[in-house]
Amino acid sequence: MARIELTGEIAAPVSRCFDLARSVRAHLHSTAGTGERVVGGVTDGLLELGDEVTWEARHFGVRQTLTSRITEFERPRHFQDVMTQGAFRRFVHDHYFEPTSKGTLLRDVVEYRAPLGILGRLAESLFLSRYLRRFLVLRNDALRELAQSDHWREFIPPE
Repeated sequence: MARIELTGEIAAPVSRCFDLARSVRAHLHSTAGTGERVVGGVTDGLLELGDEVTWEARHFGVRQTLTSRITEFERPRHFQDVMTQGAFRRFVHDHYFEPTSKGTLLRDVVEYRAPLGILGRLAESLFLSRYLRRFLVLRNDALRELAQSDHWREFIPPE
């Protein structure tokens, strides 16, 4: 099982960061580079426990779909999404949010297994982990930019 762990500081409240991370619109904004779009399940708003969404995007020059379900949810500290259908044998993404004196410490933990047995493990070590890490860093940078600006209001519905 491959594992990627990232941490980063965001100068914004925990609840804002948490809600941006589960916003369908913010996800689409943060993944514009892969042409990501929603093709099934929850298509707008904030994802909740049990929600499923199917994303379609271009990775490695190939259109792919991935369906994930929110399987754990403890607002505003943690949520987990798990792939239920897609190219991976397994894909689990935990999102953690901790308050700090400067705002929020964001921690992402992704555990995944590529398909194709030994060939998949080789792909993980040669390029897939590096690709996924870069994808997550770019996504987190976009979320940080939103959270630290007034634009976050465009992605989180009023309560």
